[in-house]
Amino acid sequence: NADPMPILGYEPDLYPADLLESPKLGEDVSRRWWTFYLRARQEKQFMRRLRTLGIAHYGPVVTKRARSPSGRERVSHAPLFSGYVFMYGDDENRRSALTTNCVSRCIEVPDGGELLHDLRNLRGLIAGGAAVTLEAKLEAGTPVRIRSGPFRDLEGIVISRRGVSRLLVAVRFLQQGASVELGDYEVERI
Repeated sequence: NADPMPILGYEPDLYPADLLESPKLGEDVSRRWWTFYLRARQEKQFMRRLRTLGIAHYGPVVTKRARSPSGRERVSHAPLFSGYVFMYGDDENRRSALTTNCVSRCIEVPDGGELLHDLRNLRGLIAGGAAVTLEAKLEAGTPVRIRSGPFRDLEGIVISRRGVSRLLVAVRFLQQGASVELGDYEVERI
């Protein structure tokens, strides 16, 4: 059988589905962004519980493909930032999230607008379908915007890894990001 064998089925990583696109985001001053650092391997469980509670959140998930020793392809869906989920809500939502028994630490995000911008770019990068690589250490580089292709209008920084140009999309609050190979995409300086 040539079909890939799923190890971990895909589950929504964004709730509600239009959270990052909502034009009303930020209008309610009682709601803000929180970053939850979770106990080991609790990201999906935490997001399930937040969905059940109706609490808005985003925990970026990427698809990973690997071959088993027998040569069979295995597909899994793993958190991009191990141990982190971003929640958008008020103090009551935060208290409810803390009762899930998944949380190690909760941090209020000081600049919600900056985080929202970064998360939108990151979501676009993942949705583009290219292989996404976690970038744990940010480097200074040229800020650019993609002008064409599936990543059109995404903003990031050009970096070089092993002689290959990549587009880095950062989540500045975490001091981490993700990158894809830049290839032939047309870019413009910002």
